Amino acid sequence: MPYWMGAVGGYTGLATRVLVLGLAAMSVNFLLGFTGVLSFGHAAYFGLGAYGVGLMIKYVAPSTPLGILVGVLVGTLAAAAVGALIVKLRGIYFAMVTIAFGQMFYFIAFRWNTVTGGDDGLTGWRRVPIDLGLTKIDIVSSGVTFYYVVLALFAVSVGIMALILRSPFGRTLLAIRENERRARFLGIPVERHILIAFVISAVFASLAGALYALLNNFVDPRSLHWTVSGNFVIMAVIGGMRSFWGPLIGAAIFVVLQDYVSSYTQNWLFFIGLFFVLIVLFFPRGVLGIIRRRLP
Repeated sequence: MPYWMGAVGGYTGLATRVLVLGLAAMSVNFLLGFTGVLSFGHAAYFGLGAYGVGLMIKYVAPSTPLGILVGVLVGTLAAAAVGALIVKLRGIYFAMVTIAFGQMFYFIAFRWNTVTGGDDGLTGWRRVPIDLGLTKIDIVSSGVTFYYVVLALFAVSVGIMALILRSPFGRTLLAIRENERRARFLGIPVERHILIAFVISAVFASLAGALYALLNNFVDPRSLHWTVSGNFVIMAVIGGMRSFWGPLIGAAIFVVLQDYVSSYTQNWLFFIGLFFVLIVLFFPRGVLGIIRRRLP
């Protein structure tokens, strides 16, 4: 992509953003599309991953891999704590409580000026080269190199996600999605499986948040806001909610539309909203469903 994005009017940073937000959308879809549980609070773990890497590099150790690890760990631990409290809720109640917890993290980041920078965001840090001992990977001056690092992490994450979904655990999640009552009658511990799925989903969302912070060399409380979770859900629905690759396609459409339309008008969200409504009304299986229907 770094070599042909310019030919279609794009740039390497745009390709990197597609991968990062695509991973975030796929993490939400892991819970929504394959488990049947809607979370509007995944921006909390996305944002915690972003703050984790930024705070680590700025205040503790200037290490990109260590920062990513801390970001993922912070988001995962928060998801485990929240998930344990809400795992018995279902439907709109589950979704609303995830928003409440997500907004709690948002206001903590917004008000804790001395640590997070408050509304001005966390500044004064940037990603640093990855030291492998014998050599260093320069992800600071080369956007292409950083893109390939993100691509490698994306590929590993997607591979792990695919393996999980193809495992007996993944098949059990599908059973819960299709008929929770029947799954419970079969002796499946539904709450335990949903909690594990929630935490696994948050791991990938936290990784996406850490990479997004490294892409921008900046993080602010808006990355924790519930509207970001809404964007992830929109990406998943546009691409195809119950398909594995659909959210990545949806993220690509969302990011590219945002980038190009916003250069002409500030009301770019109107056009994305209109496209979203058309998809929901006429193509409920998303863009990937349209493509599959047209294939022989």
